[in-house]
This record gives sequence, structure tokens and C-alpha cells, in this order.
Amino acid sequence: MKRKVVVTGLGAVTPIGNTVKEFWNNVKEGKVGIGEITKFDTSDYKVKLAAEVKDFSAKDHMDFKAAKRMELFSQYAVVAAAEAYQDSGLDIHKEDPYRAGVIVGSGIGSLQVVEREYEKILTKGPARVNPLMVPLMISNMAAGNISIQLGLKGKCTNVVTACASGTNCIGDALRAIQYGDADIMFAGGTESCICPTGVAGFTSLTALSTSSDPLRASLPFDEERGGFVLGEGAGVVVLEELEHAKARGAKIYAEVRGYGATGDAFHITSPAEDGEGAAKAMSLAMEEGGILPSQVDYINAHGTGTHHNDLFETRAIKLAFGDAAKDVVINSTKSMIGHLLGAAGGVEFITCVKTIEDGFIHQTVGTRRTDEECDLNYAIGAPIEKDVTYALTNSLGFGGHNATLLLKKYDG
Repeated sequence: MKRKVVVTGLGAVTPIGNTVKEFWNNVKEGKVGIGEITKFDTSDYKVKLAAEVKDFSAKDHMDFKAAKRMELFSQYAVVAAAEAYQDSGLDIHKEDPYRAGVIVGSGIGSLQVVEREYEKILTKGPARVNPLMVPLMISNMAAGNISIQLGLKGKCTNVVTACASGTNCIGDALRAIQYGDADIMFAGGTESCICPTGVAGFTSLTALSTSSDPLRASLPFDEERGGFVLGEGAGVVVLEELEHAKARGAKIYAEVRGYGATGDAFHITSPAEDGEGAAKAMSLAMEEGGILPSQVDYINAHGTGTHHNDLFETRAIKLAFGDAAKDVVINSTKSMIGHLLGAAGGVEFITCVKTIEDGFIHQTVGTRRTDEECDLNYAIGAPIEKDVTYALTNSLGFGGHNATLLLKKYDG
């Protein structure tokens, strides 16, 4: 029999705020975190804009030696996890550390360390490569570093499913608690690849927006959408078995009621054109939660701002929801923070939690007019204030990975 799982802690590092409070306040104000790339010279690049994290210094959050042994994606993850830990009110010294684990993913890990060390090979020879290159680079080190920093000795893994990584990680953490492998799990995603290789690679794939206007660059569902904006950051949440959370008097944000994960078996970058795979992930999450599509109040869409994603995700929602598709409110947080790749699912899950808490559905900022087939309610022009009992969040990744989580307002 599956155990009930709730959310008891939130932590975020984003392009519009390096804490959950700052992030959510800026979401409510419709602030766009997109601007000129400052991390490297883009003179020879078609893409000039990205959604960078601002005013972040790892040594403000951890000792210098620890920071030096982490790349940015790991630093973001550790800082977000530390905020979630503090927010949860947990004291790991009062817990069985083998019942508290981590599943935090990154789609890419560190391209930056590969760039730096390959340059050394070319200019100084292979003997000059940093001995820590591999542990700095590999994507599982976000989870490993969180475990080390917080003393979490339970299940410690990472799911790498490109842009679905964060959502799949939270889904796997949900399962770990439901079936008794853990009582507490830190879960989510992290990413930082705004660098020459990352931008060049996605540009050559024709996946990125080439807009020069930060307010008209990330345009989910808009008829003028032309690609996603590369973002960075981390979103980590604390999931906890319900009775365990109640026993220690934890604040409970929401209940995680369902999880669906599927594969399109279609194409390495494009979602299935009919939306069937993503629709099945949504249906599985709703079935596990024991609800009908008509009961879902809100969907945080993957909503990247690419032509294929937004069209096929709209088809998927129509397929999964039927007649109820026209009534559900949909938005895309990527309209403000760009696409955080492996971190997107973690940050967007937090957006759903805060939406349920405040009854506030943010607008899809920048989107003005949708194309003919993107004809659902994408919260265009203004936010929507309404009571939200059930929320879905979708993530779709290169390789055909589809992941959906269902959250429910906690009613005690």
C-alpha cells in the first residue's frame, strides 16, 4: 500500500531570484530574467540573450574549499537544497540519516570544465589537466554534494532525462517514499550551461530564439515564437512521508498525488506530433491521483517557446483532457526565466506549490497572440487569481521523455 507524500521544504536559485521568496515575488510581478549574455563574448554568435542567474556567489553560502570543488550546477543545487532544508525545519541529527536521501538531476553537468580542460590539453598538454576534472564535470555530483553537505545517507541518485530531469527526479523521489525506501527525500534539478559550447550547440540545432529583445524572446504558445531562451539555476524540494511530517509538526505545503512517465519512441529532439506520449503521462498522473481531468485547475506547461513543443503539447493536453481542456488554465514559467533544462522541472514544481498556496496563476509573460492551433487558455495578458486544488506540471525532454506530476492542496 502506497504511503502518502507531502512537500515540506522549497529551495530555488533562478534568473529572477536566488531564494524562493524572491523568485515568487518576481513571478507575481511578471519580471523577465532574460538579458544579454555576460558569461562570454557573443560577438560571433547568432544568439545574444540568455536567462542568467544574477548576484550569485557560492562563498556566501559555503566555505571556499567546498565551493572550489564544485562547478556552478552543483553550487546552485547545494544552495537550493540548503534553503529547502532550512525551510523544512528538519534537523538531520534527529533523523535516521539512512532514511533521508537525494535525487537531484542535471541534464548536462558541466560543459565549462570540459571547455577549460580541453583548452589546457591543446595549449599545455594532457598532464596539466585538473585532477578534479571528472568529479567536477559529471552530472551526479549535484546529488552527491547535497548528500555530503547535509549529511543525507539514504538513496542518492540522479535521473538524467534532458529537460525532463527535474520532474523525473521528483517522481522517483515520490516513489522512494511511497514504497518505503525513505521517509525524506530532497529532489529536483539543476543546470548551468550558458557557455560557448552550450549556446553554440543549441543554436546549431536551431532550438534557440535569436531575438534581440528580452521581452520578445521567450514566447510560449505565441504565433511569433522562434525558439527557447537558455536559462540556468536550480529547484530542490523536500518530500516527506505524511505521518513523518505530521509527527514533527512540519509545515505542509501540498500533497504529491500522482506521477506519470512515458517515452515517445518517436524522435531524438521532437515530441510526438500527436502528443500521445505526453498525454499518457498526464493521464497516468491523474489516474494515480484518482481524479478526472475536469478536476485539474491548472497546468504548468513545459511551454518552451519552440514551434514543435508548444503545438504538440497543446495537442497532448487536448488528448488527455478532452472537453475539459478548454476550461483548465495553462501557463509557462519559461516566459520569465527561460528554459532551465534539467532544472526546469524543479523550479516549475515550486511554482505549482506556490500557485496552490496563494491561489495565483501567473500570466505567460510576453505572449500576445497564439497561432490557430494553440487555442487553449494560456493566461495571456494578466495573471489569474483563483483557488487551485489540483495542479499538473509537465516536462518533456530530448529523447522523447515525458514526465508529469500531480499536486493537490493539502487539506489536513
